Amino acid sequence: MSQVSQVSPYRAQANALYDRVKHVVPAMEWATFVDDIAAILELKEKHNAVILAHNYQTPEIFHCVADITGDSLALARKAQEVKADIMVMAGVEFMAETAKLLNPSKTVLLPSQEAGCSLAESITAADVRLMRQKYPGVPVVTYVNTSADVKAESDVCCTSGNAKQVIESLKVDEVIMIPDEFLAQNVANETGVKMITWKGHCEVHERFTPQEIREWRKAFPGLVVLAHPECPPDVVAEADFAGSTAGMSDYVAAGKAARVLLVTECSMSDNLAADHPEVEFVRPCNLCPHMKRITLPAIRQTLEQLSGKVEVDAAVADRARLAIERMLAV
Repeated sequence: MSQVSQVSPYRAQANALYDRVKHVVPAMEWATFVDDIAAILELKEKHNAVILAHNYQTPEIFHCVADITGDSLALARKAQEVKADIMVMAGVEFMAETAKLLNPSKTVLLPSQEAGCSLAESITAADVRLMRQKYPGVPVVTYVNTSADVKAESDVCCTSGNAKQVIESLKVDEVIMIPDEFLAQNVANETGVKMITWKGHCEVHERFTPQEIREWRKAFPGLVVLAHPECPPDVVAEADFAGSTAGMSDYVAAGKAARVLLVTECSMSDNLAADHPEVEFVRPCNLCPHMKRITLPAIRQTLEQLSGKVEVDAAVADRARLAIERMLAV
C-alpha cells in the first residue's frame, strides 16, 4: 500500500476527522490511522463506494470512514436506499449477505472472509427443516444473525430492535424463534408468546452475569445499566433498560444518565463516548472477535483490490429476501 501524499486533499480531510474521535482515540494512535483513512476516502470516491458500519465497529471506522452506521435493522433498511455502485460492509458476514439480498444488482464487499458470527454458525438450514417437521404449522421467526440458507427456510426475520413487534404481528400463541435462545426468552417475557427455541448464543453477550452487574453497581454509585437482549434473562433483569444497540444509543442521547454501563460489545461504548463526552461510560470490555477482523487496512485493501465480493446462491436468494422484506414491512 502506497502512502497518501501529505498535501493530498484526502489527507487534509482525514486530519480534520480527528475532532470526532479525540475523546476516545489517543493522538499517538491516531497517527497510525490517518494514512489508511485518507486512502479510503480517496478510494470511495474513485469507485463510487459507500461503507456501512455496525455499531460494534471501532471509532476510527465508525466515525471516520463510514457513510452509514447503525444496528442490524438500520443497516438493512438503509441498504435499500444506497445509490452507490459498491457497498463495503464493516460488519460480519450475515450483514453483508443481507445487504446483497436487498441489492442483488450491486457489488457488496466484505473486508474479511473470517468475520463470522457464533449465532449464525450455531444453526443450519437442515436444522430448520427438522424443526418444521417436529412442529408443523408453527411459524418460524429467524434472527438476522443467520446465514441466507437459514433465512430461506424461515417465514420472517427479526432483529433485536424489532423482535417484539415482529412476534406480535403474527398474532399467534406459539412461534419457533431461532437461533438465539436468550433473545427468544427475553421476547417471551415481553409478549407472553410461547417460544420454541434453539440453543444458539452470542459469544459476547452470554459471558455477562448478574453478579458482575451487581458488582459494577456497587463500585459505581448511580450507575445506569443498559443491556442487550442477547444477554441471558437474569442479566436483563438486573438492567435499568434492555434494547438493541440503536435503543441504547437513543437512551444515552436522551440524556437520561450521567454514568452508564452498556452490557454489550465494548466498542459501542467508545462510539457513544465520542458523541457524548459528557457521559461517563463504565466499560466491561467483552470484544467480538469477528467484528474486530474488520480493520482500516482490511477496508483499504478491499477497496484497492475490489476483493471480498459477497454472493448469495440464487437457489436460496429469493426465499431469504422474502423473509427479510416481511420483517421490514412490519
